Amino acid sequence: MRIAAVQHDIVWEDRAANYDRLAPQVARAVGAGAELVLLTETFSTGFSMTPGISEPEGGPSARFLAAQAAEHGVWVAGTCPEVDAGGELPFNTFVLAGPDGGTHRYRKLHPFATERERFRSGTGPVTVEVGGLRVTPFICYDLRFANVFWDAAPDTDVYLVPANWPAARRHHWQTLLRARAIENQAYVVGCNRVGTAGDGVEHAGDSCVVSPSGEPLATAAGVETIVLADVDAAEVAATRERFPFLADRRR
Repeated sequence: MRIAAVQHDIVWEDRAANYDRLAPQVARAVGAGAELVLLTETFSTGFSMTPGISEPEGGPSARFLAAQAAEHGVWVAGTCPEVDAGGELPFNTFVLAGPDGGTHRYRKLHPFATERERFRSGTGPVTVEVGGLRVTPFICYDLRFANVFWDAAPDTDVYLVPANWPAARRHHWQTLLRARAIENQAYVVGCNRVGTAGDGVEHAGDSCVVSPSGEPLATAAGVETIVLADVDAAEVAATRERFPFLADRRR
């Protein structure tokens, strides 16, 4: 399967503007052969803590992802702030929309800094089978917590990690993406935004796809672009068979 990470800027708190900007980028990714297109964390609003920024579950951002998936016949994913029927605070929700109209959700386990005052934590990892691949999403700050990647590893071929990772800590981002691939012998797709957010934080991109042995298959610099790579569940299985590290893991 060919996966695309769309490395893009975000118009602060302007959903309509972001939908207009991102639809052509999704189309370009599909035109390049992508069967799964990953957008960034909070792709439609930026990493905003403004009260009231959230949407109901299945709101406009989720509908945008579903519409893109249906239009192009591919999987499309990104995160958005969603409130479920029983909650006062939203989740930072990863929405994976499929070409058949179905959606899957993962809710960020580790809110970052003041995010925890505005967002609730999710309850656990979610793994979805996509075109013969076992896909497990995490979100930005989750990348620092190896244990959740470890827990999901036996049932995962590809980790998807959308982010709004600051440029000031870009080397952490680059290093941790490779570390998670190496220690779990799985592909890792990191999709980070570029540009300056409404709160003044700068982002350098550095989106990439890392192989199960830790080799970068595709990388990006600090501009809007699309990162593409082919991933194969058989390569994950072969890597784990050659070097059965997971079987030797002790908690």
